[in-house]
Amino acid sequence: MKNKLTLYRYTRILLFYGVGLFLNLSNLYSQEGASSLFAEANKAYNEANYSDAVARYKQILAEGQHSAALYYNLGNAFYRLNQVAESIYFFEKAKQLDPENQDIQVNSLFAQNMTIDAIEPLPRSQLAQLQITLFDLFELDRWAQITLVLLWAFVFLFLGYLITQNSSHKRNFFFLSIAVFLLFIGTFSISYFKDRAAKQNKYAILFSKQIDTWSEPNQQGDLLFLLHEGTKVQLLDSLSEWQKIRIANGSEGWLKNAELRKLN
Repeated sequence: MKNKLTLYRYTRILLFYGVGLFLNLSNLYSQEGASSLFAEANKAYNEANYSDAVARYKQILAEGQHSAALYYNLGNAFYRLNQVAESIYFFEKAKQLDPENQDIQVNSLFAQNMTIDAIEPLPRSQLAQLQITLFDLFELDRWAQITLVLLWAFVFLFLGYLITQNSSHKRNFFFLSIAVFLLFIGTFSISYFKDRAAKQNKYAILFSKQIDTWSEPNQQGDLLFLLHEGTKVQLLDSLSEWQKIRIANGSEGWLKNAELRKLN
């Protein structure tokens, strides 16, 4: 009986590590394959075979690989193919992953200049600009990691304050724990509000060539303005085949059967 149990345990261990090894090898193979495809796509792009480059970049996406560089290259390839909406969409995806990258920012502006609609964004207050700057310092996952590290640092410092008997060390532990706790509150707040903003603020790129914007979700209302492909819109509400949107200048309206591709 004991031998059977031992054999059973060994079998489970071998299966566990075997599956783990298989998954690791699969991930390694996938990454190597993606790197090879990425190099081939870059070569096609440099040789001005933009359609071929797009196909290879998209093949990497289909394999579940995502990066700012991949989206950026797709944006450039579609820009060369004069596909405005596709180019803007992938530049926006690249900015989500690397918001401070100047190359992405500049090329995104070039793509936006190809759109028909010239929409002046609403000016931001200094407080709103500060909020955006703080949010864009790190991705949400990184903010969460920093928050967790600060929480553990506070716990250890406070324990040091409770345990130590030396008055000088006790005072140092106390003030350090307070400082770290305040930092923890700050990073936690940023993580919370960044996550809430990501969930509440839904954006999309318009792929319809041209579409009417109405004051109501029916064509009995007022025709407000026209929109064209490549325009970035904020998604506010939906009703059947109608979608309520807001554009950068603050104007709102309803679109019927609009071809929209969500960014988040």
